[in-house]
Amino acid sequence: MKMKKNEIFLFSLLIILSCVFLFPIAIVVMNSFKTKFSIMGSPFKLPDSETFAGLDNYITGISSADIGGSFLRSAFITVFSVGALVLLCSMTAWYIMRDKTGIGKILYRLFLFSMIVPFQMVMYTMTYVATALKLNNPVGIIAVYLGFGSGLSVFMLAGFVKSIPRELEEAAEIDGCNPIQTFFRIVFPILKPTAVTVAILNAMWIWNDYLLPYLILGNRYKTLPVAIQISMQGAYGSVNWGGFMAMLVLAILPIIIFYLFSQKYIIEGVIAGAVKG
Repeated sequence: MKMKKNEIFLFSLLIILSCVFLFPIAIVVMNSFKTKFSIMGSPFKLPDSETFAGLDNYITGISSADIGGSFLRSAFITVFSVGALVLLCSMTAWYIMRDKTGIGKILYRLFLFSMIVPFQMVMYTMTYVATALKLNNPVGIIAVYLGFGSGLSVFMLAGFVKSIPRELEEAAEIDGCNPIQTFFRIVFPILKPTAVTVAILNAMWIWNDYLLPYLILGNRYKTLPVAIQISMQGAYGSVNWGGFMAMLVLAILPIIIFYLFSQKYIIEGVIAGAVKG
């Protein structure tokens, strides 16, 4: 079957966009196997016999940075932040869509408003408040991520909740379920496609985030991006570019693997929310 002209154009456009997005990753991977001076002199040149550094950059980076501790710290923050976002935001979205007093509409607008406020406007105030409330630790920053990630999460989940027939919940109430049982036995399983999408998007954001952990946790509790930045920077502004590139590869590898295995859920969740919302 021959492709139409518009299909060929769309396919070509997607190929070009894929190359544009993959090009920076390919440059990082390529330079992670080159010597420091070759990276600075010819960053777009493939490694040869003179510039190839083997695994030296990876060995140097792992020995210089606290990879093990920062990796576990990032994993802890990501897992529990995403879990809190999915659970609490799904419950909030359900309440907003089922509320009959008008409070739900006010809350919904507040969540939407939080999405348009730039982070730079509140980061200094947020840092002061987080320190005053003793949130400047791996457990406390979960509450900060919950605040920043709840706007988009509630927005996505609320559109899906709107499509759930009320008759299902009424039938559960007739069978003797209280609101908590109705949510976890009826509503939450139906929310699975969008809930998985919310979890994936927030996991990629939190895992790769640099600025928020740097402002809240500082050097005391370094996450993986912060540990890489600090450990690869030497005196007088010098940077170990070889080790820096190698550690970037190790940092993005888990989230790339996670995305490749879960990208189908993103598409399913977005389509389900768009159609049913």
